[in-house]
Amino acid sequence: MDYLLQPWPWYVSGAAIALVMTILLLLDKNFGVSGNLRTICSICGAGKKASFFQFDWKSQKWNLWVLVGAIIGGYLAANFMSDNQIPDINPVVIEQLQQDYGFASAGSSYLPAEIFDWENARSLKPFLILAFGGFLVGFGARYAGGCTSGHAISGLSDLQLPSLIAVIGFFLGGLIMVHLLFPLIF
Repeated sequence: MDYLLQPWPWYVSGAAIALVMTILLLLDKNFGVSGNLRTICSICGAGKKASFFQFDWKSQKWNLWVLVGAIIGGYLAANFMSDNQIPDINPVVIEQLQQDYGFASAGSSYLPAEIFDWENARSLKPFLILAFGGFLVGFGARYAGGCTSGHAISGLSDLQLPSLIAVIGFFLGGLIMVHLLFPLIF
C-alpha cells in the first residue's frame, strides 16, 4: 500500500501510459478529455441547434467513462490516498511568489488560495481571472482541435503532426503566460 501512496517514478507511469495508448491505437480509439464536452452537448440535444454536435455520440461512450474514472480516481486519490502533501517548491520560488506576487499561501497549500479559494470567487479580480482563463482554455482546446491530454498523450503517440504543433504551441503559451502575462496580472 505504501507504494500506491508514493509518487510513482516516471518509468512506471510512462510505461503505463504507453501501454494504454498502445491498446487505444490497436482499438482505433483516440483519447482526449475535452472531446467529452462535445459528446455531452450532443447527448443533451445540442445537435438540434448546431451541426457541430450532430455525430454518433454513442461511439464516444467509452471516452465518457474515462472522464468519469478520472473524476472518481482524482477524488479517491486526493481524499483517501494522500496526506494532502504540499508540493515541494524551491524556497527561492516560494519567497518570490510571496514577495513579488502576494501569494502568501505559496509553499503551504496545494493550490494558491489567493486564486482557487471559494472565498475569492466572490471577489471581482479572482472571479474574472478564473472565468477568462476558463474561457481561454475552452476556446484554445476547441481551436486546436483538442486539449493538452488529447494532443500531447494521444496525438503524439499516434505521430500526428498537428499534435506536435499544438504541443509546441501549448509550451510557448505557458512560457508567455508565466514570464510575460503573470507579472502583469498579479
